[in-house]
Amino acid sequence: MLISDLLTFNDIKDDSYIKEHILWDLNPEDLMEPRCTITEKGMKYRDRIKGFLFYIDTFAKKPTLYLMKHTINDYGATLAIITEIPQDLVSEAIMENKSKEYFGMYPINTKIKDWIKKEMGIANTKS
Repeated sequence: MLISDLLTFNDIKDDSYIKEHILWDLNPEDLMEPRCTITEKGMKYRDRIKGFLFYIDTFAKKPTLYLMKHTINDYGATLAIITEIPQDLVSEAIMENKSKEYFGMYPINTKIKDWIKKEMGIANTKS
């Protein structure tokens, strides 16, 4: 999918399915973990991941907030680009999450989570 084909924040902000299935506390690196690992006790399987993940990507000149769709079959695709967010919030999240960088991708922080919830009309809960 080309960046020009991505949905906008306005396209997704009223989508109740997306709102209900946002994975607020997942990091980009979590998506890349192996489905199973061998331990001393045998095979250990990770929980299946299904939903939507906001993340920051730094592949372009300006770090940008995106929304990824992730399926239970471990297929992920970037769905939307969020250009409406203030750039200082994005920069602050990158600085706060320097240690969580994964191939140029960063998780969102609490300030971005709060901004998204406010803009999407989602009750501000702990999740």
